[in-house]
Amino acid sequence: MLFICYPKCSTCQKAKAWLDRNEIAYDLRDIKQVNPTYDELVRWHKASGLPLRKFFNTSGTLYKSMNLKEKLPGMTEEQQLRLLATDGMLVKRPILVGEGFVLVGFRAEEWERRAK
Repeated sequence: MLFICYPKCSTCQKAKAWLDRNEIAYDLRDIKQVNPTYDELVRWHKASGLPLRKFFNTSGTLYKSMNLKEKLPGMTEEQQLRLLATDGMLVKRPILVGEGFVLVGFRAEEWERRAK
């Protein structure tokens, strides 16, 4: 599995601890160091079954400073995906990519059902 996180994020730290406690093997990728690509985001969005807005880090300072709450509704999905690919800090985290699933954000119950 691929675990995409921002190491300074407390939710990401909880998710990592959960993975370790449950002895789930993963490759860790720092979202700030290696930003998700447009192609990855397209695949992950499709595999997640989530609305694209769930991929945005709406509590982040970059999201707020760019006034994306007002701008996103007027953008196409492609424009939104391309925007997400410009900076990992725009992307909701953590993301867990496994065989046949993509989990965005950490909810232990959901991870328990899908990742084990």
